Amino acid sequence: MEWTMRLPRQAGRRMGRGWTAAALASIPLVMTLGNSMLIPVLPVMERQLGITPLQSSLLITMYSVVAILFIPIAGYVSDRIGRKNVIIPSLLLAAVGGGMAGWAAWRMHDPYGWIIAGRMLQGLGAAGAFPIVLPLVGDLFPDEEEASRCLGTIETANTFGKVLSPILGAMLAGIVWFLPFFSFPVFCLLSAAMMAWSIQAPARRERPLPFRDFVVAVKVIFRREGRWLAAVFAIGGLLMLVLFAFLFFLSSRLEEVYHIDGVRKGWVLAIPLGALCFASFAAGRLIGGRKERMKWGAVAGCILSAAALLLVSLYPSLFLWLALFSAAGIGIGAALPCLDALITEGIEKKERGTVTSVYSSLRFIGVAVGPPLAAWLMKSSVASLLFLLSALALVGGGLAFWLIHPEMDGGKGNESGRIPRH
Repeated sequence: MEWTMRLPRQAGRRMGRGWTAAALASIPLVMTLGNSMLIPVLPVMERQLGITPLQSSLLITMYSVVAILFIPIAGYVSDRIGRKNVIIPSLLLAAVGGGMAGWAAWRMHDPYGWIIAGRMLQGLGAAGAFPIVLPLVGDLFPDEEEASRCLGTIETANTFGKVLSPILGAMLAGIVWFLPFFSFPVFCLLSAAMMAWSIQAPARRERPLPFRDFVVAVKVIFRREGRWLAAVFAIGGLLMLVLFAFLFFLSSRLEEVYHIDGVRKGWVLAIPLGALCFASFAAGRLIGGRKERMKWGAVAGCILSAAALLLVSLYPSLFLWLALFSAAGIGIGAALPCLDALITEGIEKKERGTVTSVYSSLRFIGVAVGPPLAAWLMKSSVASLLFLLSALALVGGGLAFWLIHPEMDGGKGNESGRIPRH
């Protein structure tokens, strides 16, 4: 890959590694802002646009649906032409989509359809941005512990974006309700500039496999590693579904039941998301290159989230809700870096972009399904929603326990970083 040949020069300098990690972390931060900033603003958009909660949830869902469809293509292309050559144009495309949605909201009489179109364009750009970061980390940092720390930083940036999103989204919407759309292009351009400046591609690259040989190689990977890969894919999707469903639920309840809106609601939503952010950062530092820790981190995180969400329906107090949702956030935040590290370090570089793109697609499916699922179930029974989310998190923990079996070698995985078939 194009970046591996620059690595010795970069890895030898702490400052270079720091700027590289910062540039990489800016991408999930920006992509998260582009989606999660809208969650606290959705009730405002319902009133401004005259749409239903289900229609407002589609502003989140359509972004994710398009990303789901194009992530595998972006992953394959990144394996062929290089990660940076995919990421930067994708950031620029996402910026155009944000500007289009903002312009429609500002200038058009009936803008809902055009806003959806702009969100879909943002999703197309997102497909070639955040999902490509995971294999790029593996390309840049061959040392497993350093890669795990960087992945922890990236998940922390991802979750910090979720912490910042409700506050920033509410602040911007307090000025003009469609201003969050216009802010997204600014963030994308800053991230693209950081990537262009900090990640340097060498003059030569390894020759990519012909498409037919590449397909055969990917089939071999899934035959050999299919069990644990399927578990990681499923858990990632389930956890993102749980996260975005309970964020949608909490955002709606804060306005409807507790009459908390605007920036105040942003700060309240930031409490469980801040817990998630801290857990991601800590998990990335603690797991190192140890596959057993990655497995048990995922198991424990899923179980903690399941237990916390099960208790939410029993205690209607806002204080206890925030405590329990924070516990659920800690569980999700602890599990995600473990899953990222397992899949990034367990796959060879040549196929890493394609395989991690499947994982990212499953995560985006969770993001797409969560809000409309929450909106639908909230109409009939809040308890059924919370019970379902708890059950899904518990299923994720069971998959991690039964299907992920790292090879033990003094507490670490084998030298190649692979998780062998059992």
